[in-house]
Amino acid sequence: MVRGVETIAARFHPPERITEIRSLGSGNVNDTFLVTHAGQGHGAFVLQRLNTHVFQRPELVMRNLEALGTHVQRRLTSPPPELEGRRWEIPRVVPCRQESAWVEHNGEFWRSITYIGAATTSDVIHDRSHAREVGYGLGMFHSLISDLPTSDLADTLEGFHVTPRYLDRYDAVAETRSTSESDVLTLQRFVEERRQGVDVLEAALERGELQHRPIHGDPKINNVMIDEASGQAVGLIDLDTVKPGLVHYDIGDCLRSCCNPVGEEARDLESVRFDLDLCDAILEGYFSVARCFLSDWDLHYVPDCIRLIPLELGLRFLTDHLEGNIYFRTERPDHNLQRAAVQFRLTEQIERQLPEIRAMVERHAG
Repeated sequence: MVRGVETIAARFHPPERITEIRSLGSGNVNDTFLVTHAGQGHGAFVLQRLNTHVFQRPELVMRNLEALGTHVQRRLTSPPPELEGRRWEIPRVVPCRQESAWVEHNGEFWRSITYIGAATTSDVIHDRSHAREVGYGLGMFHSLISDLPTSDLADTLEGFHVTPRYLDRYDAVAETRSTSESDVLTLQRFVEERRQGVDVLEAALERGELQHRPIHGDPKINNVMIDEASGQAVGLIDLDTVKPGLVHYDIGDCLRSCCNPVGEEARDLESVRFDLDLCDAILEGYFSVARCFLSDWDLHYVPDCIRLIPLELGLRFLTDHLEGNIYFRTERPDHNLQRAAVQFRLTEQIERQLPEIRAMVERHAG
């Protein structure tokens, strides 16, 4: 456990009432803990140390969380019909005992948010029903924040999911870090073969075909909470990346993380595949809620984002490997290289199935 976490937790709740502190989740960026306590209010809260190398303006992250929470709570006072018979929760900021929204301690930035109880996340999709609920969860999240003005949100990660910028960064790094590693060279050739077209979404945005909306920014499978009893999606967590962006970033990232049954840490590349049945179920769930605010141009570019986001993530993993693994947490020197290979394999699988994916989008969004 991170040293001194008990001291930080006591800034949010009386220490004599804290009964347990344990690590929570498997994120690659922040350190996250579940603090269980006795007393009034929530029986547990989430305590996080933000990675200020990634989130260089953490106060803006907190401002976004508060704006998001206030907006969704207001929307839930008159919930949409798609929520009938369901619960939906949004993590809210838990203030310190001194009423501050966060703690700065020894140069570190800590904050706390409410814990969504009686719900769990998963690193893999269990079945088609689970997949549909993941799609529904993202669609409901997008629907509830679709009328939140983007001017109310700070851009806490400028350039996040803007694929041409990642390609520019890769080019700059690759130019100064030449290598003879065969595995690296193979992945670099893969990038070169797909260099054209990485600006497909940004070019559409510039032409006015797409528009920025509030997005989650990281809606991978283990950020969708599923009710333990009903199996229904009840909320999305890890909201630090909420910002203005293209909903396509979220759609592509969700499908990227969900439709590869062996996951992004797979060692056997031959086992990596893009499951069309899971894709179909996720799109069905997503459009059942989100179709009402999406434009025809939005729908047109959905297949493009499904292909683009795994390519982008693979590019980021490859760049981080070349830079010495300074962004993503790694367990071994070639970890990011393996991750990149998985994402490029997934990209290749999607490319082969694009006609079927386009047909799915048309069927569920029609």
